[in-house]
Amino acid sequence: MGLFKDMLKEGESLFRDEMALDYEYLPKVLAYREQEQQFLATCIKPMFMNRNGKNLLITGTPGIGKTAATKFVLRDLEEESEDIIPLYVNCWQKNTSFKIFTYLCEELGFKFIQNKKSDELFKMLRDRVNKGAVVFVFDEIDKVEDYDFLYSILEEVHRKSIFLITNYKDWIVHLDMRIKSRLLPETVEFKAYRPEETKGILKSRRDLAFVEGVWTEPAFDLIAKRAQDAGDVRVGLHMLRESGLAAEQESQTKIVIRHVEKVTEKLKEFTRKSKDELSDEENFVLTVVKKNSGKKIGDLFTIYQQDGGKQTYKTFQRKINRLASNGFISLKKLVGGPDGSTSIVEYSIIQKQTADKEVDASALFSDGDSLDKPNPSGNKRLDEF
Repeated sequence: MGLFKDMLKEGESLFRDEMALDYEYLPKVLAYREQEQQFLATCIKPMFMNRNGKNLLITGTPGIGKTAATKFVLRDLEEESEDIIPLYVNCWQKNTSFKIFTYLCEELGFKFIQNKKSDELFKMLRDRVNKGAVVFVFDEIDKVEDYDFLYSILEEVHRKSIFLITNYKDWIVHLDMRIKSRLLPETVEFKAYRPEETKGILKSRRDLAFVEGVWTEPAFDLIAKRAQDAGDVRVGLHMLRESGLAAEQESQTKIVIRHVEKVTEKLKEFTRKSKDELSDEENFVLTVVKKNSGKKIGDLFTIYQQDGGKQTYKTFQRKINRLASNGFISLKKLVGGPDGSTSIVEYSIIQKQTADKEVDASALFSDGDSLDKPNPSGNKRLDEF
């Protein structure tokens, strides 16, 4: 009766190269971002003529290729020149000047830096990069707690370009004027992928990651639609992987709509941005707002200080704006009045949904789960049999 003809044999796998589903994976060709990559390269180009490069603010919603396009340009730069050093920092992980300087010194190969202070680390960094030229990329720049590192680089590093990547277009409005006046960045905004572009990207990754012919078109089309609705390619990459694993768990040789729907149900648990993704300082500010919802931002800052807050008003204001962007609080502008224009800050019970495109892709993965995890079973691919 052929009951088992469509079932995987022991040791078979639907995956050819699961690493191709990692969002950090850089393909040989990065489609649909050629214009943005060219603009980034143009900002670096003056450095090949022994001049300063241009500084650049790169903005756009999560999951639309900002980081991938920038890393693609850095990879080409490494292949093109040994005199211009590319240095990339994820500021979500390295969110203070000390952490940033420590990381950059490690990247440059310095040893015995454990007991160094920030100014000592920067001097080592400065002296090394001033022998040539350097491109600094600070991704998730809105996550840093202080901007001393940026001021030092602008003042004392000679031949450079500084690229700042953020999801928030208005982030620079709140930047200290001393830094802003020295930075004077160009701006490039990454627009959302069109439906056919989202589908094209996912198809390219699918073909790299899976054995040919294991995907049914209706199942793949559903994933492309889910990713487009979320405005985040990472959602699609995650669903590709999880749907493949769901099919393997059933020992099926084809990935069908049923497997995609299983993943969709799982994703519903993560439609809201979790408080766990906030920094300790952001959680502290959120607690102050929750206890004092409906107050003016200036009054909240006073309460924040009374409760032990140490940040300046501008830093506090940045935290408030970030919490508002992620749907934890709402801001109501009041124009005029005895104290001039101000904002009323209210705690939001209902937070922003995935459709609003601000959910971090990391929230889509359960603990210990990652797109770059190799096939844990060590099974052979289906096409190897």
